[in-house]
Amino acid sequence: MIDTILGKKIGMTQIFEEDGSVTPVSVIEAGPCIVTQLKSVETDGYTAVQVGFGAIREKLVNKPLKGHFRGGLHNPRHPHVPLCRTLREVRTEDVSDYSVGQAITVGDVLEVGDVVKVTGVSKGKGFAGVVKRFHFHGGDATHGSMIHRKPQSSGATDAARTFKGTRKPGHMGSKTSTVRGLRVVRIDPERNLLLIRGAVPGANGGLLTISRI
Repeated sequence: MIDTILGKKIGMTQIFEEDGSVTPVSVIEAGPCIVTQLKSVETDGYTAVQVGFGAIREKLVNKPLKGHFRGGLHNPRHPHVPLCRTLREVRTEDVSDYSVGQAITVGDVLEVGDVVKVTGVSKGKGFAGVVKRFHFHGGDATHGSMIHRKPQSSGATDAARTFKGTRKPGHMGSKTSTVRGLRVVRIDPERNLLLIRGAVPGANGGLLTISRI
């Protein structure tokens, strides 16, 4: 079985354990994911399961993707599958347990107590200075100093250029981020909800990839 499922971040809340302790959790709408294609060594050189997540209106899907979802028009072995907003591939050694059009739910992939890693796109914070972006402590705030939050020295002057990787002001956030070692606290298969202890990357409504470690 594959160990990955796609989801959408709903937000954060807290739950109370039996001993009265409070656990902060992230609420994720995980699945159902629809199997849209099976990759094999004979045809693709590797084995993987392509899954789709999230409903989308037909007018927003281009013709090549419509043909991919509706492969039954020209390929009887590829039945029609619902239109999906997102497609991802999950590597696996054996795809014989899956079929095109099959729905994969959160209960099929994860169990309470599993340790997972969650990947998403972090919140974008626009253009930021070095104090906010890289946690520079800044310059002196007294004795007539006029430099408080500037980056100051940029390195060697003999090179007459700025070296790659130099920490400068610039675009902050909006990057792929992965948080590891999170624990599954609760699963609600009827509502496709997944509660994970701690915070996960991205804003509410963002796409997440949850994989069992």
